[in-house]
Amino acid sequence: MKKSDLKKQINEAIEACQQKKAENVVVLELEQGSGAFTDFFLICNGTNPRQVQAIADSVEERLEKQSGQRVVHREGYKQGEWVLLDYVDFVVHIFSEQARQYYDLERLWKSATRLEPDDLKKADAKKAGAKTKASALRKKAAAKPAARAKAKRTVRKKS
Repeated sequence: MKKSDLKKQINEAIEACQQKKAENVVVLELEQGSGAFTDFFLICNGTNPRQVQAIADSVEERLEKQSGQRVVHREGYKQGEWVLLDYVDFVVHIFSEQARQYYDLERLWKSATRLEPDDLKKADAKKAGAKTKASALRKKAAAKPAARAKAKRTVRKKS
């Protein structure tokens, strides 16, 4: 999968988490040679098991609706202490506050690059802005020859 598509899906997952008031949302970009089985971890926590489950439901629904991406594997949903949603290229970890402190994935994967949700959104917005600008320039360039040809036809008709 393209990195831009992957980051777009991670942004969708972040927005789903934030919509359900997830706390301390962090993205870890794992190093290629670290032996990791995925490229990114999205980590957040809820305040109680029901909220943890609601966040998981929100992520699953949004990713399926927006990009057709279905969860490959889900664990821990019934307990609501640590829900893991595996999307192959990224994994979403939704913890209770206590479980997050206990397992401390950020410390365990300290070699990973820590990204804040806004960092990903800004990068995605810059790319979208660049694509929009490039598209406008292409349209403008394509319109010039057409306008010239139309002007020539008009001049010929008048002569």
